[in-house]
Amino acid sequence: MISVVRSPVTQQKFVILDAPTKKTLPHYIATLEKENVSDLVRICNRPSAEDPFGGRDSYDADLLEHETGIRVIDDIKFQDGGVPSPGTIQRWLELTEKARESGTTVAVHCVAGIGRAPVLVTLSFVEAGMDPLDAISYIRQHRRGALNKQQIRFLDSYRR
Repeated sequence: MISVVRSPVTQQKFVILDAPTKKTLPHYIATLEKENVSDLVRICNRPSAEDPFGGRDSYDADLLEHETGIRVIDDIKFQDGGVPSPGTIQRWLELTEKARESGTTVAVHCVAGIGRAPVLVTLSFVEAGMDPLDAISYIRQHRRGALNKQQIRFLDSYRR
């Protein structure tokens, strides 16, 4: 599932999605190109071919980059169901600020697209001045089932 979310504060666009597979990748690429995505942040680990849970079905990041020019960012990671470290937050904010300045869109995915990816986009909204609870509500309007209790507590207490 793909969700295009525009910041109500800065009007910057983000694309939140679940992990593309070989089957869904062509549709996802069409959306990423339509939305002017410059960077695709993969929060989950790069699967190996031996992974019994979809490694053989996962997309080829190198091929995606070569065919589309969209960079796959693999250095922004945190635990599934968890919250990001200060260093991870800083790296995310630097990336999104560069995209905002250049007028491009950042896409982000974890495995299901309802935990880690929405956390990062919500952080961007809070950093832009949005109230944390309003940002959580806004994300949940665009991404049903997004954010668990730990992530909501973290975001509610997050301060710029």
